[in-house]
Amino acid sequence: MIRLLSLWSRVVFSFIALLALGHQARAADVKPCQPEQVAKRYPSLAGKTVVVGQDAVSLPYSYHDPNNPDHILGADADYARAVFACIGVPVSFQIAAWSGLLPAVASGRIDVMWDDLYYTPERAQRVDYVLYSLASDTAVLHKGNPKNITSLDDLCGVRAVAGLGTVEALLLINLNQKCTQAGKQPIQVMTYQDRPSAWQMIETNRADIVLSSAAMAAAATAQHPAMATGFDFLPDVKVGVATAKGRTELEQAIADAMAATLATGQIAKIYASYKLDPKLLLQPVILTK
Repeated sequence: MIRLLSLWSRVVFSFIALLALGHQARAADVKPCQPEQVAKRYPSLAGKTVVVGQDAVSLPYSYHDPNNPDHILGADADYARAVFACIGVPVSFQIAAWSGLLPAVASGRIDVMWDDLYYTPERAQRVDYVLYSLASDTAVLHKGNPKNITSLDDLCGVRAVAGLGTVEALLLINLNQKCTQAGKQPIQVMTYQDRPSAWQMIETNRADIVLSSAAMAAAATAQHPAMATGFDFLPDVKVGVATAKGRTELEQAIADAMAATLATGQIAKIYASYKLDPKLLLQPVILTK
């Protein structure tokens, strides 16, 4: 297991190391929300509507309200609303496949991607980040774990699924190389475009395991009795909002508003309302590499 996880030493950073690359909002630096001052504090944002990209199928972070499908619920959606209300600009959600959101930010077609996006150095070559949370991953398996999959070491020869363009998909590719180099059965690596299709692959026995964020795994298994959560992996991954390179004022506005809304306890309440641990929340850190 240690050898496999060492492949991801570039992904799982200590918070101290990240601070060497970015800057963290400290208590003394926290500015209160003053939406009426947006033109003075962040002139390039005044009069603008910020377009936030989400996939709206990632419970509990972003999903359609079952009572009003035009409305987006979720911890990330509500956090975004709170932040841009604090800044003093309206927000509009643009819904698309998760794998298309990062290219949309990098090309300037949307302003931010705010949808459980893990930080990696490779992604930070394309976009800037404002980090705001910790996360970890969990395996989603058939209930009862009939294939006895208890760690990443057990994936050789199984049918494994991860999201297109995700950290987990790259992890499966690297693990599969390990399997073949060791003379073991290869992993049947599959990808999905959206979370519901991943859960369906388990329920219809087209896959043995889905690699997922822990929060989404917990939400999915609560709704799908044929599935269960399994082992944990990739602990303490950093999650952030992505912006196009060079959107300095937008990044600073987001970081300032995150710090302000965290200080009031507003974001902790949002997390708790979606059964997420508020201890996962971080003071914002802007990273440009």
